[in-house]
Amino acid sequence: MRAIVVNSGNANACTGEQGEDDAVAMAKAAAALVRASPYEVAVASTGVIGVPLPVDRIASAVAGMKLSTDAGEAIARAIMTTDTKPKLAQREVGLTRGLVRLGGVAKGAGMIHPHMATLLAFVTTDADVDAATLRATLDSAADRTFNAISVDGDTSTNDTLLVLANGASGVTVGEPELPTFTDALTALCADLAQQVIADGEGVTRVFEVHLRGALTDAEAKLAARTITTSNLVKTAVHGADPNWGRILAAAGRSGARVDQARASVRIGDQVVYDTGSPRAFDADAVRRIFGGKSIGIEVDLGLGPGEARAWGTDLSAEYVRINADYTT
Repeated sequence: MRAIVVNSGNANACTGEQGEDDAVAMAKAAAALVRASPYEVAVASTGVIGVPLPVDRIASAVAGMKLSTDAGEAIARAIMTTDTKPKLAQREVGLTRGLVRLGGVAKGAGMIHPHMATLLAFVTTDADVDAATLRATLDSAADRTFNAISVDGDTSTNDTLLVLANGASGVTVGEPELPTFTDALTALCADLAQQVIADGEGVTRVFEVHLRGALTDAEAKLAARTITTSNLVKTAVHGADPNWGRILAAAGRSGARVDQARASVRIGDQVVYDTGSPRAFDADAVRRIFGGKSIGIEVDLGLGPGEARAWGTDLSAEYVRINADYTT
């Protein structure tokens, strides 16, 4: 892959054969600009579903673009839809043979949910790493970052996460260096994912769920993500309502195995439920915790070694307003 061409404002999804032809036309326009084959160009789109793409206008704009090595913020701004700010991240990591660099941009504010949702993210690196290794590394990074956030529980037609490695550093990522490179790529993706969720539509608060003690990591992930997507939990966080029962109820319906007699719940530093019994707690302290910008919720199921983290947001009237008149 030599290039990525992206448009925002129009998803070019559910647009039939014409939409497929328009995507090819975008690839051809970008290929001409970078002197590559259209088969070496990835196409990404985001926006309203079911509306024909103004491909002639896009192709004309692509033909007039100037390539630059210093356009990260311009790219991040160009792909925004309901985002309020551009999202960029970069990392440098020292490997045995030298220094490699990673950079990335992302967009996304609504329809954000595991399996990536309406989120575009593009990462580049000058490391020399083979495609199979890079694909596996990205899968791992995405699972722990982009696929662990949720704004509204809705996924989309157009989620795309791509990583391109050009090898320009001359530094090969061998087996001994792979864990270090993987950590750097995961940290970069985590940075972008946290920027996405913090800028979610109508979001005023972000909360992290740390789920421990599940029978397996898969069940921990299932329970954590169910808690982050529960409208009752999200509204309690928004209203700073210390209604902790909603948290345990969400875990209970998640599909993970839960024994209420062995479970515990902590909000910030306040233990509200401990091994099957509610505990006296400072309700005002929980309200203050929920009133903060960043909130920690810990659930221990007390059943096994399974562990996962997931991140969610509050649900506000502003989210409803934005999505009630999205196309009008």
